[in-house]
Amino acid sequence: MKKTCLAIIAALVIALGGVIYMFGLRGQVRESDDGRTAILLSAGERDLMLSEMRGFLEAVQEIAEALPQGDMKTVAEAAARVGRVDLNDLPASLLRKLPGEVKKLGLNTHYKFHQLSKDVKNGLAKEKVLPRLAGIMTNCVGCHAGYRLDLEPGAGKP
Repeated sequence: MKKTCLAIIAALVIALGGVIYMFGLRGQVRESDDGRTAILLSAGERDLMLSEMRGFLEAVQEIAEALPQGDMKTVAEAAARVGRVDLNDLPASLLRKLPGEVKKLGLNTHYKFHQLSKDVKNGLAKEKVLPRLAGIMTNCVGCHAGYRLDLEPGAGKP
């Protein structure tokens, strides 16, 4: 009886581990023809992700324009705008579909923008902003090099 209970518990732990891997780490993905991992999303989830990435890019552009002018207020504001993230605002379905590495890169990118804004507000020298921005862009390039957003089967064309 004791061995049977242990076997059932072990099977449940393994099954739970598989579910956590599939929905928490692996996400809803497939290999794509260009060698990147395709993340399979609904049209709305894909639009949300693309909007988020455009926000990052717009902030980079705004910072790049403000920096040569010495407009550190705009640098801080642009970074702060994309530095905020509330996971409660994101659909649970989207969070389940994103691989762990994409979630990690996304959160780290928000954090780095937040930290840049905070540091600029606290007097970070203008000369130190561009190297920090390059570090943020490393996240963006890494994510785009490894992943792409595809519509899940049956989601239709955007």
